[in-house]
Amino acid sequence: MGLSGLLGLGIIAIGVRFLLAPRAAAAYGVAINEDAGAYLSAKGVRDIVSGLVVFLLIATAGHRVLGGWMLVMALIPIGDAVVVLRSGGSKAAAYGWHVATAVVMAVIGILLLAQDSGIISTG
Repeated sequence: MGLSGLLGLGIIAIGVRFLLAPRAAAAYGVAINEDAGAYLSAKGVRDIVSGLVVFLLIATAGHRVLGGWMLVMALIPIGDAVVVLRSGGSKAAAYGWHVATAVVMAVIGILLLAQDSGIISTG
């Protein structure tokens, strides 16, 4: 669950940055216009809440629930990558940030599910 906690902290940090410095945080992969501040703030709130849910699940649920949640939530960065690519944005950002994040989340989810099923022992 330690990797999940690190991921949760990372997501919260990204969200806080989007709230405090939205333009600086907008390395999302698409061009940002002057009217985008509200959308960037909404992304910040989404990221902070997603990170907090990780800690809620660590505190209250088992590996199975947290692992399943990680797998489902990995769809968010996949969707982000699709948005970036469809908008003519940076392929480096789409694959380097968004798809890589989805892969990390999916691996953590699979490891948690494997631990819950006894395939992996924490020892």
